[in-house]
Amino acid sequence: MADTDPDELERRIAQTRKELAHTVDAIADRVSPKRVAERTVADVKSRAGHLVASVGDALGVTPRPVEIGDDPDWVWDEERPDLGPLLIGVGAVLVVGAAIVLWRRRRRR
Repeated sequence: MADTDPDELERRIAQTRKELAHTVDAIADRVSPKRVAERTVADVKSRAGHLVASVGDALGVTPRPVEIGDDPDWVWDEERPDLGPLLIGVGAVLVVGAAIVLWRRRRRR
């Protein structure tokens, strides 16, 4: 066998160790609680941004950044939308969701 040269075998073993160490480090980085939390926060921020955009589209309002010191009466570019029905609907959904969660928890006991 030509591959039995000790120097070549040592070189291959060293290369395999490097590759294995890199793979283990990548796996450890992927499953570390800090990285999982960072990915989760980024995902929640992204979903919240999409939700705000879709609610703005539904209300016919284009969201824009609010700067510190902006006059609260002039935050809306257009006429201020009537948010009452929307807030009542969101509140109702939250109450029903909380009731379902509590009901399921009590049922599991």
